[in-house]
Amino acid sequence: MSDADMGGFSKVALDQIPATATEPAHMRFHGSISIDLPPNRPQIQRTGYAAWRNKDRGPTIFGKSLWDVDPYLYLALRVKSDGRKYFVNVQTESIEYTDIHQHRLYAQRPGEWETLLINWSDFVRTNYGQVVEPQNEMMTQKVRTLGIGLTDRVPGPFDLCISSMWATNQVEDGDTHRRER
Repeated sequence: MSDADMGGFSKVALDQIPATATEPAHMRFHGSISIDLPPNRPQIQRTGYAAWRNKDRGPTIFGKSLWDVDPYLYLALRVKSDGRKYFVNVQTESIEYTDIHQHRLYAQRPGEWETLLINWSDFVRTNYGQVVEPQNEMMTQKVRTLGIGLTDRVPGPFDLCISSMWATNQVEDGDTHRRER
């Protein structure tokens, strides 16, 4: 998804890249951000974003299919970043259906694979891009979707590779970066 859904001009793609001798299999989130406004839509005041998220999981005979990550301290991501300011987005069965819990993806080695850990309790509840109060604890027992967005409104190309995302209690080896508040 991008601002193109409402008339903007950003381009976005999410490609599955097979493993090679030098690269793991991964998803490539890439495209180009444009902050140009659509000339025929004066109600559109801001553009310049792109994002993706997984689809809602299908229902089971027991009801909604959600992830329970409550037993885990961290969300871990294995990424290769271009250094832009991405956000990790987590949608839960929250107070408001449109709430998204966000945390900045702090990649420290652009152009290199690295593992990043984000404490589940460090995510901030937002709605339509704005921080909302009260900042209730995220319902980690009822996670609906995970995704990544780019909302820095800096025109130009972007490229983020993600080889894996998982919930964990383990702090990994030397290429792991843990971000605390």
